[in-house]
Amino acid sequence: MIYRTQLIYIKEGQEIIFDEFEEIAIPIIRKYNGELILRVRPDKTSLIEGTAELPYEIHLVSFPTQIDCDNFSMDEERKKFLHLKENSIEEAVLYQGKRI
Repeated sequence: MIYRTQLIYIKEGQEIIFDEFEEIAIPIIRKYNGELILRVRPDKTSLIEGTAELPYEIHLVSFPTQIDCDNFSMDEERKKFLHLKENSIEEAVLYQGKRI
């Protein structure tokens, strides 16, 4: 099982464009046997401690295999709308790992 955690930082005022991309991309996860385990919008009250800027959203997604994960990334329908992601995201940090 592959787990991907992504910290997403949005360009100011581009939340609606980001949400448009997510409406397309999230259902495609299931097409490749993936599962959106968590989609969280943290606020300042949820931060206990840390040096990083608080992201707009945190996503935790799982895929049974690396091939499923790669196929999701290369999905042609998703790629048609990557411009929405590129126009709305300032930065994204991706952590990939496995359950221990």
